[in-house]
Amino acid sequence: MFLNTLTPKFYVALTGTSSLISGLILIFEWWYFRKYGTSFIEQVSVSHLRPLLGGVDNSSPNNSNTSNGDADSNRQNVSECKVWRNPLNLFRGAEYNRYTWVTGREPLTYYDMNLSAQDHQTFFTCDSDHIRPADAIMQKAWRERNPQARISAAHEALELEDCATAYILLAEEEATTIVEAEKLFKQALKVGESCYRRSQQLQHHSSQYEAQHRRDTNVLVYIKRRLAMCSRKLGRTKEAVKMMRDLMKEFPLLSMFNIHENLLESLLELQNYADVQAVLAKYDDISLPKSATICYTAALLKARAVSDKFSPEAASRRGLSTAEMNAVEAIHRAVEFNPHVPKYLLEMKSLILPPEHILKRGDSEAIAYAFFHLQHWKRVEGALNLLHCTWEGTFRMIPYPLEKGHLFYPYPICTETADRELLPMFHEVSVYPKKELPFFILFTAGLCSFTAMLALLTHQFPELMGVFAKAFLSTLFAPLNFIMEKVESILPSGLWHQLTRI
Repeated sequence: MFLNTLTPKFYVALTGTSSLISGLILIFEWWYFRKYGTSFIEQVSVSHLRPLLGGVDNSSPNNSNTSNGDADSNRQNVSECKVWRNPLNLFRGAEYNRYTWVTGREPLTYYDMNLSAQDHQTFFTCDSDHIRPADAIMQKAWRERNPQARISAAHEALELEDCATAYILLAEEEATTIVEAEKLFKQALKVGESCYRRSQQLQHHSSQYEAQHRRDTNVLVYIKRRLAMCSRKLGRTKEAVKMMRDLMKEFPLLSMFNIHENLLESLLELQNYADVQAVLAKYDDISLPKSATICYTAALLKARAVSDKFSPEAASRRGLSTAEMNAVEAIHRAVEFNPHVPKYLLEMKSLILPPEHILKRGDSEAIAYAFFHLQHWKRVEGALNLLHCTWEGTFRMIPYPLEKGHLFYPYPICTETADRELLPMFHEVSVYPKKELPFFILFTAGLCSFTAMLALLTHQFPELMGVFAKAFLSTLFAPLNFIMEKVESILPSGLWHQLTRI
């Protein structure tokens, strides 16, 4: 009785409402995926429905702590990925602040600057700082979050006595040009060398003097490295190369600063490819950690030998030569290590200022590498063309990068979370492997919308939809009818009748 009382208006409202709801679900799913990189329906089903249905993972040691783990998942993912200091980080006052003045955007995130503050406290302070008033002031200055407060504290320390770390802070944050920064670093070098010699003589007297000598060593290495980078930025590249080589010879154990990456970039600027190869022979070793600079510089040298004469059409006809195969394999190796770099080198994606910290194999490392090395790839004739023709072949070699790699460990799944913390909000973070909206969501929403609209049109215009259905079916079966007519003309009539009867 209830069904018989329903009017056509009810069916029209029902089909229209279902179509509207399906469309809204599809739009919301697309927006949520674009913002968070995952499906809302999947997230709800995994986080809330599966525990209610008894699908909780019992392998965890303590299920009662899962709620706390869910709340801190992003922080744990970031901490699982080791974040490195960018060897080629820019100067805050002379470069990062200049970008802010021009664009009004902040190029550094709070997380990135907080990591730098922790680095400064580790390298530039020690337990004996309370002995000297200037060092005590600077120990507080490195903890300050306000840039003006840090600069004021550095000036206050210099009013008491010469302090190397105070000059470092002013060179990094107050100097508005590289020339001003270089002058301040030269003043810091005089003070830093005298402190280093003094603490070197006393380092074995007690653990306190040993910690002070370690701090003075870090300060001296930092100053000399920054002076070399100033020379590189001011065009005195040969002088910068000499300073870097001397620094690496004087302090060979301080590999954590990755000074060889600065040296590689300067040698590429001089087009001294033989020395670049010599540096790679020392640092591109299986026992040493890799980086995008190491892998892509090795690929650039291999590509340089064949890129000027490389042609994809000729290579498809005659095959790859041994040298070309070596270059392609080097490119595949580099892309496997960091798959984000080629889009920046090929200018398929716009560059931003590199952060002060990078995540190896992540988008942040790709930005830092391409920002300084794009010009070196452009200088080698045909290198970018060879990269363009071959880099995507890496993904066919490694179809499941999160499970198994070819030359390196599987690609870490935490890179996206860490890169979103390191890179500014206005930058669209590259994700690998590229996430796609689940097919079943698109298919379900689209099918519901199509079915609802079809039912609505059929109810409102039954004769028109009947004509459309006949035309659609005739078009769909036209190829099949054509094939059947051809088969009937070829086969004997008796055999054809038997087949059709079967």
